[in-house]
Amino acid sequence: MGPATKFVPKNLNLESVGITSWSELYYNLSYEELFEHETDPLLPKLERGIETKFGAVAVDTGRFTGRSPQDKYVVDEPTSRDHIWWAGPDTPGSNNKRMSVETWAHVKELAVEQLNGKKLYVVDCFCGANPETRLSVRIVAEVAWQAHFCKNMFIRPTEEELKTFKPDWTILNASKTSCPDPGKWGLRSEVFAAFNIAEHMTVIGGTWYGGEMKKGIFTIMNYFLPLRGIGAFHCSANMGKAGDTALFFGLSGTGKTTLSADPHRLLIGDDEHGWDDHGVFNFEGGCYAKTIHLAESSEPDIFHAIKRDALLENVRVLANGEVDFDDISKTENGRVSYPMYHIENIVKPISRGGHPNRIIFLACDAFGVLPPVAKLSPDQAMYQYLSGYTAKVAGTELGVTEPKATFSTCYGAAFLAVHPTIYATILGKKMEQHHAEAYLVNTGWTSGVYGVGHRMGLVETRHIIDAILDGTLSKAEYEVMPLFGLHIPKMVHDVDSHILNPKETWHDEAAYDATARKLAQMFVENFKRFESTPEGRRLAEVAGPIL
Repeated sequence: MGPATKFVPKNLNLESVGITSWSELYYNLSYEELFEHETDPLLPKLERGIETKFGAVAVDTGRFTGRSPQDKYVVDEPTSRDHIWWAGPDTPGSNNKRMSVETWAHVKELAVEQLNGKKLYVVDCFCGANPETRLSVRIVAEVAWQAHFCKNMFIRPTEEELKTFKPDWTILNASKTSCPDPGKWGLRSEVFAAFNIAEHMTVIGGTWYGGEMKKGIFTIMNYFLPLRGIGAFHCSANMGKAGDTALFFGLSGTGKTTLSADPHRLLIGDDEHGWDDHGVFNFEGGCYAKTIHLAESSEPDIFHAIKRDALLENVRVLANGEVDFDDISKTENGRVSYPMYHIENIVKPISRGGHPNRIIFLACDAFGVLPPVAKLSPDQAMYQYLSGYTAKVAGTELGVTEPKATFSTCYGAAFLAVHPTIYATILGKKMEQHHAEAYLVNTGWTSGVYGVGHRMGLVETRHIIDAILDGTLSKAEYEVMPLFGLHIPKMVHDVDSHILNPKETWHDEAAYDATARKLAQMFVENFKRFESTPEGRRLAEVAGPIL
């Protein structure tokens, strides 16, 4: 085992978060040092990584192979109480469950007790590529690969920046502990991911899934930025050679990461971005891609990013070190995290771009109703953004075993900290100000519902995305889709025109009409949550389905 890193800041001050002792402390280890630590053969199974033939390390996150959104809590305290979009019967979609100050004190104590006196890994990093608005984040954990994950996913400070680093937010990842008496403390289970905005701290217990750290910090950025009038969006972003910027909205499994990793465009980031007066900026320093059925031929950028310093999660590794990306016996939510520079086509030196002129909403339609692409009016864009229709793909969240139609407000309800209309208002203003066009792209099913039809081909979807980005679809001839009022192009270069109108792909047109009406009704019912405001009622009237 290698020695502690050569530099540990004098002002580390872990005592301020309750950490008063440790057996060993490793601060911002290099990738080489992390590799040595996480592949130590003496480590227990969940701590030990396996070197693959790619050179990347593969780890197992235990029984949690996805986020556990029902175990996410926000402390109910005076400084943030009036800003939080609290979960409750009148706020479907919110995962911001209230936690009492007393319960917070208890779970924090559990985390501190677990970490004190142990071998610790401390990672200091940034969230946000704009120095004016970034969050300085400190992660304290017992597990080397968890430190590796954070080094990949967040922005890595320079040595000079580390010398004066002061955390704005601290994560105590105590994955080895849990709450033994959850009912007593008002918790759903022994697992917790708790956020205290007054103390600028997150504590995690009972789950080893790396994504809890990543998504948790997104929640915090999604709290602070909108209150300053800055857009905070769950989306990927890329830039063309001419400097044109595009945003891709969509949940896990919709193709957001895959489609934004375009060999002909420069990647800004794959998951979360801010939009300020200067343009778009990435929150992260890395990517977190799904690996199910990953192949070099279809997703070369992601495939080639899997090399030394990348970290694979919950994939099957054969005895010879080969990785079987088609094996889903563990989960369909196998992942790889890698630093941004593993992608050749990235924006350098800072992950920032100008104001977007194309907004793409990705939906995985399990009903086979929506067209492969539709151009949206500004009002329809806001309607789709607030609706956030897609399908949860198996394994993305605990307990989801097959695609299930869902509505996730703003394509990321799980990460929204303030009311959805605040994000929507900011997006609408930005789109209007910068004349951005909006499109809806269905990466889900065609020719029938899930189980009958088949999923859209990635090649066809890429041709559609290309036509959006190069401006071809701006000039296309369109027909109006009944019921939904969407504008469907009559022709897209290199795409079979037969598939553009979804009704024409079904063998039974009456079955299509019935299914379309069913989905339209779901849209209408879901949007009623926004009709308590004049703007919500207006959007329902002018942009929603007409039953």
